[in-house]
Amino acid sequence: MYMISLVVTFSVMPSTENIMLATIPVAKIKLYAFKCHRKSEAGRDTVYPVNTIAFHPIYGTFATGGCDGFVNVWDGNNKKRLYQYSKYPTSIAALSFSRDGRLLAVASSYTYEEGDKPHELDAIFVRSVNEIEVKPKPKVYANPS
Repeated sequence: MYMISLVVTFSVMPSTENIMLATIPVAKIKLYAFKCHRKSEAGRDTVYPVNTIAFHPIYGTFATGGCDGFVNVWDGNNKKRLYQYSKYPTSIAALSFSRDGRLLAVASSYTYEEGDKPHELDAIFVRSVNEIEVKPKPKVYANPS
């Protein structure tokens, strides 16, 4: 049984039986929560909500966008962050890879996580994606002695 207090977004990983719910992957075998969209300053951790998840159509890696304004690309199998794009003007509201995986659309839009306040205008950015940013790295196994 899985308890989820808030589901911001969900997505189904292509050609697998894994389902991603916000930052909570629900898998057949075991659970793993990615500790993403966090910032540590002066000994305090700030955790930002994850607003969106998009799966890369070729490699099955995924990108998350959060209220911190960052887009992170993850290798779910190796449980590693592959890449972090430069900060966008405000929260990331939506992400989508093109069918061939060469482009990533990023919607930057204040999501009122800090209430009604002056903020940057909403914008959509379309960026080229380099293979090194989204391709999983081979898993390294310890050499038995």
